[in-house]
Amino acid sequence: MTRKQKENERLSFMKKYICGAALSAALLTSSALASAAANPFSDVPADHWAYDAVAQLADDGVIEGYGDGTYRGQNEITRYEMAQMVAKAMAKEDQVNAQQKAMIDRLAAEFAEELGNLGVRVENLEQKVDNVKWEGELRYVHLSHRDENAAGATDKHSVNTLQLRLLPVATVNDHWKVRARLTGSVKLSEDQASNVALSYLYADGNYGNLRIQAGKMSHFWSYSDDGLVADSWFSGAILTYGTKTKIMVEGGRWNMGNAALNVSGKDKLGGRTASDYTANHYGIGVDHATGKLQAGVAYRHYDSDVFQFLPAYRDGAVTDKAGILSVGGKYKFTKDVALSAHYARNLEADNYNQSADVQLNYKGSNVANPGSWGMYLAYRHLGGYSTLMPTYELHRQTYKIPVAGGEYGTKGWVIGASYAPMKNTNIDMAYFHGTSLGSDHSAKTFYTRVQMFW
Repeated sequence: MTRKQKENERLSFMKKYICGAALSAALLTSSALASAAANPFSDVPADHWAYDAVAQLADDGVIEGYGDGTYRGQNEITRYEMAQMVAKAMAKEDQVNAQQKAMIDRLAAEFAEELGNLGVRVENLEQKVDNVKWEGELRYVHLSHRDENAAGATDKHSVNTLQLRLLPVATVNDHWKVRARLTGSVKLSEDQASNVALSYLYADGNYGNLRIQAGKMSHFWSYSDDGLVADSWFSGAILTYGTKTKIMVEGGRWNMGNAALNVSGKDKLGGRTASDYTANHYGIGVDHATGKLQAGVAYRHYDSDVFQFLPAYRDGAVTDKAGILSVGGKYKFTKDVALSAHYARNLEADNYNQSADVQLNYKGSNVANPGSWGMYLAYRHLGGYSTLMPTYELHRQTYKIPVAGGEYGTKGWVIGASYAPMKNTNIDMAYFHGTSLGSDHSAKTFYTRVQMFW
């Protein structure tokens, strides 16, 4: 063997050795990563204290879940997902109070291993990201409604829409953000699109236990009604103070065209429509959450001439006021089973002045957990003068249909289910069987909603 051949043989051996070593290292690294990943992607048990801690921090505005600053997770998530939320909370440690800081420190200790693998990258990313973040939703809604008319025949109505929601969040400084939503819709059956319009816009400030919102935003969300009374936007301000026990105060102006009143077939009010009337509005609520129980009480007041023209609103002298008292809550029996109940009464109205919702939930879908699902059974009595605009989209859509007697509200049973077929995607289906309060005629609604989030 010549000298050159020997050198070539040595080079060939070295190449094989290096390749073998590299392959072994890659396999060992891959194995180590797989071993490390097995734990972070296991679910945090549903009864783990971290869920309550993260939910509390979300309610306080420390952790952001959705574009409107809320966190609505009710299902198990992985340790990796929990660590991501803890990392976001840690990035705001200079903005929180002592109690929140202690809560964040306890979470950081619990998920130290996951944060060690992920925290530095998250921190660096948070520092580099633009101060305006965009989230969004594509929502498809199909609704088929059947109701009995005065002649005893069945009228049929349907809704088939596609909606785009864009939610920018701009960071102003350590305490203030600006939040907005742009909305555009397409009526698919008519091939008719609307212009993209601004739904809400407000400044959102957080100073420890105090949250300040000013602009056009949703009525404060309370355990007392959970959207039973008025899930809509108004112009004004909201002050929220507290952690486990919260006090919410709001005041401003609300366009009565955003209520269900002007789409009920009684829209000619004194020669005008409800949209021509804007109510002076104020509200106050107290919520408390502890362990498995959430409970609240709230009062919402509206002053508007529109109430003078509502049929059967008062038996005697007319009034331009509505004062709606609500009380309610939710109790989790197990990680999968929860019961909620809410009651509302308009103290200024004599008729159709009471609303109630009782709902039994089993599990629930979570867009971060593909394959998750849930179902519920509910009984709802929605008085037309105590539920001004309900949060339940099935009923929001039927409120827009001119049904005889439907302006006074509806009552009946609802059964529904939800399923997350893949990440950031959710499907809801529900069926309502009941009657219109004004006519006592039967009403049936089948509802489907598909959502895609980013």
